Amino acid sequence: MMPHYQLPHFHMRRLALALILPVVVLGAMTFPNQLQTATAQTPQKSGQNRPLYIRGKVQEYNSKTQVATIRGEVELSYPARGIQATAAQAQYFTRERQIILSGNVYVLQQGSNSIKADSVTYLIDEARFVATPKQGSQVESIYMVNDTPVNNQAPGSAPATAPVKKSN
Repeated sequence: MMPHYQLPHFHMRRLALALILPVVVLGAMTFPNQLQTATAQTPQKSGQNRPLYIRGKVQEYNSKTQVATIRGEVELSYPARGIQATAAQAQYFTRERQIILSGNVYVLQQGSNSIKADSVTYLIDEARFVATPKQGSQVESIYMVNDTPVNNQAPGSAPATAPVKKSN
């Protein structure tokens, strides 16, 4: 192998990107237990940079398309949005600002709401999930619903209506 000071400038940049990218995309890789404990945080304000951690067995980054592809026991953590997920593969499209998770996807948001699907797309700017199942299957979502009656109304009863005034 050629010493680093003899490499052409272009190859030095590629080498630097290859060494830095895992830290940028995957963080410091110090969150092995973080997927079990989701924490709700304040919504992201426009213009703030917040970390998105994606961890897996293999990762690739295409600098032309600006797409990071991570494969193999993928774990995703986006603490700013309270999102954690597992999948077989994740693709982070930096230009389009979206993440596509595929293969046995499980998403947990705010520690309670969840989605199970074959593929889930997360649109970052819209804070919206789009889930699709395998052909002939279904997507499963679990939402935690506050079961407190509205206006002290008994569960299952019809909503109270105000009496109608007749005008003369």
